[in-house]
Amino acid sequence: MHRSLTFTDLLVYGLIFMVPIAPFGIFGSVYQSSGGMVALTYAIGMLAMMLTANSYAQMVQAFPMAGSVYTYAGRGFRPWVGFLTGWVILLDYVLIPALLYLVASVAMSSIVPGIPVPVWLVAFIVLNTIVNYMGIEMTAKVNKVMLLAELVVLGIFLVIGLVAVAQGKGNGFSLDAFFNPGTFTWPLVLGAVSVAVLSFLGFDGISMLAEENREGTRTIGRAMVAALLLAGTLFIVQTWVASMLVPDAPALLANGDPDGTAFYDAARVGGGAWLATLTAIATAIAWGFANSLVAQAATSRLLYAMARDRQLPSFLAVVSKRHGVPVNATFVTAAVSLVVGLYMAARDDGITLLSTLVNFGALSAFLVLHLAVINHFVRRQGSRDWLRHLVYPLIGFGILLFVVINAKVAAQVLAFVWLAIGVVILLVFKSRNREPQLAGMEDS
Repeated sequence: MHRSLTFTDLLVYGLIFMVPIAPFGIFGSVYQSSGGMVALTYAIGMLAMMLTANSYAQMVQAFPMAGSVYTYAGRGFRPWVGFLTGWVILLDYVLIPALLYLVASVAMSSIVPGIPVPVWLVAFIVLNTIVNYMGIEMTAKVNKVMLLAELVVLGIFLVIGLVAVAQGKGNGFSLDAFFNPGTFTWPLVLGAVSVAVLSFLGFDGISMLAEENREGTRTIGRAMVAALLLAGTLFIVQTWVASMLVPDAPALLANGDPDGTAFYDAARVGGGAWLATLTAIATAIAWGFANSLVAQAATSRLLYAMARDRQLPSFLAVVSKRHGVPVNATFVTAAVSLVVGLYMAARDDGITLLSTLVNFGALSAFLVLHLAVINHFVRRQGSRDWLRHLVYPLIGFGILLFVVINAKVAAQVLAFVWLAIGVVILLVFKSRNREPQLAGMEDS
């Protein structure tokens, strides 16, 4: 593949994947589950993901290859561990484009009722597939334009929102979003992190581009950390401002946000109907085009990496000579997104179910990543860098384990069914003397 990406390209890619305005869509859910301490929830979520980014940074220096946690678990432990970890996070990567397309299509359909959800779904998928097929350079250029647009909308909301608070609108100036002694408990806030962490998922997609990065291996880790710091800060500030503009806080805490409009309602308080509409449209475009664009690119590269290592059908490892992208994997990702998106669009709980599955798959794989760092650096290499190779991974593992344990039961059941399928595939490989082998590495 073409080594053409710089630190700036990787940083933009990570920010777009996380979506700087991601809290717009799930603000109400995080607000309710955190007892109104939504800014604190995002701060803790950022800490957990920063610890995970450290583990990614360590492994990408040791193994600068595409494949993300699949690559690092396989080389940090053994190839079969990498296969199962890749299989688990595949649940996240394969489903997240469908989730993004569905959320955006529902939003656009509510704005333009004359066009049904399936039509928007197909339009988003076709457009993104064309852009990704044109090559990673084209994707990088589009990313920069979309990131600028999202930041402009966010800037407008923050300025108007703060002015509105200064004028006495909403609930007035308050720091309750950071800490409210009347509602604070650790189980409450940490439970809310399991919802808020969805906004951070995607920073790890930067590691998928390791073989298209033209700078040193440290650039991948630096881009991850920088993207998390910037995105996390934006998440904290925007949710703090929105929390001061919530029109009916007691009702939101009691009833939640079933329609997903809490943020737009807050924007309406601050700037009127036009600001509510602007933030809703921005959410739809960011989720349905910008975020899903990079999600599709990352998913295709995970399929490519696993196929290259003969753990998925070999046709997925085909790279376009003209555009330098895994072309078949890109088209398969689009097809899966279409089928899953259309199926979930017909369900009342489609978005909720997809969200919980995406979170569970990613966080479960992150747990293995932290252990892989400890095994590779401390056990194998005898590293004495206790902070980066032992302490940080252990703390990150502990926080994420709590989040996974508190995930919804439906997500746990479906995720374990998916894992069981992966185990069966692995056993079939073994029975045919075709155990997983990682490219450029002997099974040691």
